[in-house]
Amino acid sequence: MNSKYNHYKVTLEHTHNPKGDELQEAVSIEFDNHDNIFNIIKILQEKNLFSSDSETAEFAIGLKMFGEVMLRNRENPLFSELSPAFKEFMMKLKST
Repeated sequence: MNSKYNHYKVTLEHTHNPKGDELQEAVSIEFDNHDNIFNIIKILQEKNLFSSDSETAEFAIGLKMFGEVMLRNRENPLFSELSPAFKEFMMKLKST
């Protein structure tokens, strides 16, 4: 973990399965992010981009986790086509 970054812990719990299959065991991960994700959630909620605060938080958390992984792995060919579009998307999001 990088002491210069914000440190987070996320736990994902499988609480319902519509098919009645066995629920999966919870997964917890710890990660760093250069941004304060809580502040980003608050800012995006104030913009009312989505139908609920919960959906906004889901979007913000997913976006920040994905973006940070992509940034750390910018040389990975998997991201070569996505990186320019992601950068453009982030600029558009910040300008709304």
